[in-house]
Amino acid sequence: MAYDWQNVYDQALPYQEFLQKHATHEHQRRWQGVYEQAVLTSQQKALLAGFVRKMHVLCLAGPWCGDCVNACPIFQRIAEASPSIFLRFINRPQQFDPQAPDLQTAVANELAICGGPRVPVLVFISEDWFECERFGERTLATYRHKVASLSGASCPTGLFAPPTDLLAANIAEWLGHFERVQLMLLTSPRLMSLHR
Repeated sequence: MAYDWQNVYDQALPYQEFLQKHATHEHQRRWQGVYEQAVLTSQQKALLAGFVRKMHVLCLAGPWCGDCVNACPIFQRIAEASPSIFLRFINRPQQFDPQAPDLQTAVANELAICGGPRVPVLVFISEDWFECERFGERTLATYRHKVASLSGASCPTGLFAPPTDLLAANIAEWLGHFERVQLMLLTSPRLMSLHR
């Protein structure tokens, strides 16, 4: 059975409201710092401005989470560059009880990665509320960077090179997910028939 993403989206919050409600002043400061650095190129802005299919994007995030600090401001920059992206956030508390009977817990359990409640996780949803993709919690560039810093028995193999500009690599990789879903929506026979 399909998950009721419309209900979740309706209860989620836009970026600034999410931070005002759930983030401490220190969290807000850190998110703002990444937001200021996460500048899209003119080519990336042009790509996003050309999106025509409406996309609901839901992000499960925690303002306390380092991965969210480094990713969610990028999502906001991407959404600001496109009139077709409607981004909202739902909070995952730092002290997580997987048995709690609330919406946040239900969503976190639904979006578990590798057996655990991870953040951030994006859910891309069509204009008529069908799930198109879910992706999280770190980009390949971030994992390459993380593995390159390991030492000992799990040290890097040398098979890949971590990015020299991690922020730019992360922007490009996250943007790729938004573009992939936009192209999916553009080429969907079902949606094409609705927009004739």
